[in-house]
Amino acid sequence: MKFLYPCLLLSLGLHLASITTGDIQFLYLGFKGTNLSVDETATITSNGLLELTNGMIHRKGHAFYPTPLHFRKSTNGMVQSFSVTFVFGIRSSYLSMTRQGLAFVVAPSKNFSDALPNQYLGLTNIQKNNPTNHFFAIELDTVKNIEFKDIDDNHVGIDINGLSSIQSHSVGYYDDMSGSFHNLSLHSGAAMQVWVDYSGEAKQINVSMASLGMEKPARSLISTTYDLSTVIQESAYIGFSSSTSEMDSRHYVLGWSFSMNRPAPKIDTTKLPKLPRNGPKPRSKLLEIILPIATASFIIVVGAITILLLRRKLRYAELKEDWEVEFGPHRFSYKDLYHATEGFKNNNLLGAGGFGKVYKGVLQSSKLVVAVKRVSHESRQGMKEFICEVVSIGRIRHRNLVQLLGYCRRKGELLLVYDYMPNGSLDKYLYCLEGKPTLNWDQRFRIIKDIALGLLYLHEKWEKVVIHRDIKASNVLIDSEMNGHLGDFGLARLYDHGTDLQTTHVVGTMGYMAPELVSTGKASPLTDVFAFGTFLLEVTCGQRPVNHNAEDGRAVLVDLVLEHWHKGSLTETVDTRLRGDYNVDEASLVLKVGLLCSHPFTNVRPNMQQVLLYLNCDLPLPELAHADMSFSMLSLMQDEGFDPCTLSSSIGIISGISGGR
Repeated sequence: MKFLYPCLLLSLGLHLASITTGDIQFLYLGFKGTNLSVDETATITSNGLLELTNGMIHRKGHAFYPTPLHFRKSTNGMVQSFSVTFVFGIRSSYLSMTRQGLAFVVAPSKNFSDALPNQYLGLTNIQKNNPTNHFFAIELDTVKNIEFKDIDDNHVGIDINGLSSIQSHSVGYYDDMSGSFHNLSLHSGAAMQVWVDYSGEAKQINVSMASLGMEKPARSLISTTYDLSTVIQESAYIGFSSSTSEMDSRHYVLGWSFSMNRPAPKIDTTKLPKLPRNGPKPRSKLLEIILPIATASFIIVVGAITILLLRRKLRYAELKEDWEVEFGPHRFSYKDLYHATEGFKNNNLLGAGGFGKVYKGVLQSSKLVVAVKRVSHESRQGMKEFICEVVSIGRIRHRNLVQLLGYCRRKGELLLVYDYMPNGSLDKYLYCLEGKPTLNWDQRFRIIKDIALGLLYLHEKWEKVVIHRDIKASNVLIDSEMNGHLGDFGLARLYDHGTDLQTTHVVGTMGYMAPELVSTGKASPLTDVFAFGTFLLEVTCGQRPVNHNAEDGRAVLVDLVLEHWHKGSLTETVDTRLRGDYNVDEASLVLKVGLLCSHPFTNVRPNMQQVLLYLNCDLPLPELAHADMSFSMLSLMQDEGFDPCTLSSSIGIISGISGGR
């Protein structure tokens, strides 16, 4: 039986063609008046644009053809040939900082409520990135994400069931005349056209791109063989998905056509709605003509205005050196940060310390909420530490590390702009409970794992080895969902993988510094592990690593936990504010891992990969014999002449299985 849908022609050029059993064809020249299924941030603008994201950060949006399509042939069940073409554009007030992108997707459902934004493009989440997804997607991404092995920060990729593309290519096209490759930029803000063709017989996927108004290139940008019958189910939805992470990126679709078993209808680009203006309005031509003529008459006024403008410019004067061009991430103007923090008013102050002061701010252009750290050139961090932080965290991206969005530098001070963490630092929940609830055990255990994941990424997963050198509760920040993020990379050091670590001056916080760091000045991933071990005890016990007001002589937290471990009463050290409401096995495990990580001998301490396996119960935890732990951390910290070889003669090597709670 054959069903014929009437043509629908709207003012913006929307046209819907015929649908038959197993055969469909449609053409959208703008989307005004359509019945597309949209969710979250996706909407159709007044002039007919399909807006997938609206500039808000960490959001996602989807738009789907309203009814499912039958992709498989009735005779043999194989996926039929189909063809897609669409025109899209990405706009942002900060073009060089556009984040994430959009994707055309064929999926068994249009419900992506459990998918995440940011690098997951609104299609998957941390756990849901596997063959059970049954989706086929063409991604257009502006971020080089190491997690998904992206080739660069300006690419198109073919995705099967997940976001690790089976094949990808930098955005561009091949010239029909010369055959040479021409680059295109997703960051440019310009509209572009994409063609996707699948041959059911040849199992061939071809993807092409070109600038708006160009014909489809003869040579495909990506061409690969893959049987989509193993992916696409009998009934599937087609549409678009998009997400954002930072800044105010907006993703648009201007036109869309689709056809089964024939080429997709050609899109007449002259009939498409226009993308919104990108950046400020151009200067008035009339003003440029009038001002020169009126200069003579208003010379005094112009002179006065010039003086005022010069004074204003001096007020917001900045510094910029050659190294910033190579290493610096996005640079903010001092004026923008000044207005974002309302002139660095005290009511926007989030915290203060030896490093300087941190203010909450809202960027006027994007409405992005940020944290601005204001550091004096003469402070303890100084220029060297500032450069280190810009170079390191400015290029590192991980969900458990605080993201550095940009910076500014002016005479006498440095300003670093971070993601804003609404729940502040972890130490406020452990020690300054006024106005804050006590963290329950599940929250503490999750934060511990979050920081362990962040440290593993720094030590082993990034392109360089990053030693944080200042792991402590006050440098762990909590987001709106009570996830932990490791921040403050002002003391961090970077090394190439496989190189020898150099001796430096001793930095860190008393109670978190490993004995070998005090005696040799050589920081390593294992000195971070030592500090992380102290952090584990701190979070579990709800006590500071060093208690200067201790009356019973147990000033060091490690010594206190060791004493109870020897007595077989380990869990008596768990924070009493939990009122016994915690998982005894988990708490005991965390305390033992903390003792193992804070062992004075580096060859006993695990690396962060092993720590995560211990915490996830994927690797048996080696118990410590009592003789192995017969040491006092207080004496080790006080003795800067600590000699590991001498100490090893009085303390055994880790072995045996014993211990208790």
